[in-house]
Amino acid sequence: MRISFLLHNAYGIGGTIRTTFNLAQTLAERHEVEIVSVFRHRDTPLMGAPDGVVLRHLVDLRKKSPGYDGDHPDYTRPAKVFPRGDGRHKQYSRLTDARIGAHLGSVEADVVIGTRPGLIVHVARQTRPGPLKVGQEHLTLDGHGFRMRREIGYRYPLLDALTTVTEADARAYRELGLTGPRIEAVPNSVPAPSVEPADSTAKYVVAAGRLTRVKRYDVLVEAFALVAAERPDWKLRIYGSGDQTGNERDTLNALIAERGLSDNIALMGNADPLEKEWVKGSVAAVTSVRESFGMTIVEAMRCGLPVVSTDCPHGPREIIEDGVDGRLVPVGDVKAVAVALLELINDDELRRRTGAAALAASERFDPARIAARHEALFTGLADARAAGGGPRGALRDRVFRARGAVLDAFYWARHLAGRLIRRKG
Repeated sequence: MRISFLLHNAYGIGGTIRTTFNLAQTLAERHEVEIVSVFRHRDTPLMGAPDGVVLRHLVDLRKKSPGYDGDHPDYTRPAKVFPRGDGRHKQYSRLTDARIGAHLGSVEADVVIGTRPGLIVHVARQTRPGPLKVGQEHLTLDGHGFRMRREIGYRYPLLDALTTVTEADARAYRELGLTGPRIEAVPNSVPAPSVEPADSTAKYVVAAGRLTRVKRYDVLVEAFALVAAERPDWKLRIYGSGDQTGNERDTLNALIAERGLSDNIALMGNADPLEKEWVKGSVAAVTSVRESFGMTIVEAMRCGLPVVSTDCPHGPREIIEDGVDGRLVPVGDVKAVAVALLELINDDELRRRTGAAALAASERFDPARIAARHEALFTGLADARAAGGGPRGALRDRVFRARGAVLDAFYWARHLAGRLIRRKG
């Protein structure tokens, strides 16, 4: 089977890049796999190229490259195919519209996979007849704004399948009433670490993720103030960097100083690979308001750490079995976080037992198991098409393409009418 992933930028850092690399590398053990990166801004991938996978790009932004596209006249013209509702819209252009369209119009693959909403729209609209069209949602439906949800409503029906990373999000898409694609929940994969698992004796709580408000590290700091009052011998390490302003880091440092916790809490910055840092701790903590999945939860569990996590949408409840391999606590509840941490900190046997349970439970996210689920989906779709779904699928595509063209014309006419009204006003 020939499988082609369409990825925003394979040369950066991010959860979607990491999980796509994991899946592609595992699938490449049995299939021909390529990753097509829309953008390339550096010579080598920051996260390392996946073994056995062909990696190529469509738009070259390396200024010293002979193929540099940054001065192409269409590079500064706003995209028309890539939807405005996708948060990356400003990075896309008429040039990306053309390059992606040319790629999808001639792609030699059995399965074409879009890995973010805007690229899924491209796959749905521009892939030539023949390949299976699959969308992989790494975000959540309720995290999309009105514009993107509108695009989803009349573009995603052109897909053969849509995968989400949680069953909760799959239910949301089914309730949306999408007709056409098979909707299945397939979680992200996390490889087994290359280091020995934690032995639960180190007196460190570890947290990891971008320093943004959604992660609510302020709640974790306040909770750890209660922990440190009872167990001053324990420390908290928070890994990750924030945005370019550094405001969240400054805010957290100020809170740590205000609570007199400079000896107990450290903002460690980025670490790669993070697994070497997970195993230096004995408990992991997640205090997010929301998670589309919860990669750091699985990463910590694969290193033998029980996780205390907020019971936020959508991922934690589908990863952690409360009281068995971790703890789930209400979102924003400082005292509940502290109580759950202290429960594990104060009971060596409980910490060891839940850590061992976390390690065992996390094996279900092994890349081989997750790849097998994707293979089963692709094979099932191909078999259904071979059994007689082909003509109906082709007719469905024509119907939805026609509907999409009508809706495009409608929204474009409404946009022009609005501009005329504003001018007259």
